[in-house]
Amino acid sequence: MQRVLVMGCSGSGKSTLGQALARQIGVPYVSLDALYWQPGWKPSDDATFDSKVAAEAAKPTWVIDGNYVRHAGELRRARADTVIWLDLPRWICLFRVLSRIARTYGTVRSDMAAGCPEQFDLEFLHYIWTFRTRQRPRLLSYFAGLREDQRLITIRQNCDVSAVLTQAEVR
Repeated sequence: MQRVLVMGCSGSGKSTLGQALARQIGVPYVSLDALYWQPGWKPSDDATFDSKVAAEAAKPTWVIDGNYVRHAGELRRARADTVIWLDLPRWICLFRVLSRIARTYGTVRSDMAAGCPEQFDLEFLHYIWTFRTRQRPRLLSYFAGLREDQRLITIRQNCDVSAVLTQAEVR
């Protein structure tokens, strides 16, 4: 593993796994949320974000956490040797996000852009609740474009995360 995409619903554990995996295999960790959001939860314009993502994806090694398949998604998929898909039940994702909000409300997480403190956002919770019906089909289509030499690892249970970390080769 040298170029790994970690994808899934918010609250599925993408950032936690991505950071741990990057440390384990000795490659840089990239959070797409940190690249996308500007202070005050303002979104980046598409051209700027695409440029940032493309620059990260062009590097020789990385673990990139986040979906954003419309933004340099083809380049990221083409460059990745491994895609880890956290396909956990929505109640787990929702519970984790609500726990995270309660624990870190008002602070900026390490995987988030500066000036974007944790907040309670009903629209975001709705996104999580509807992820399986609205976003999951898009991810399945994205994964269908993987080549035979690329590995797709699907995680459907929390206990499978440690197995992925155990099997990851150290550089």
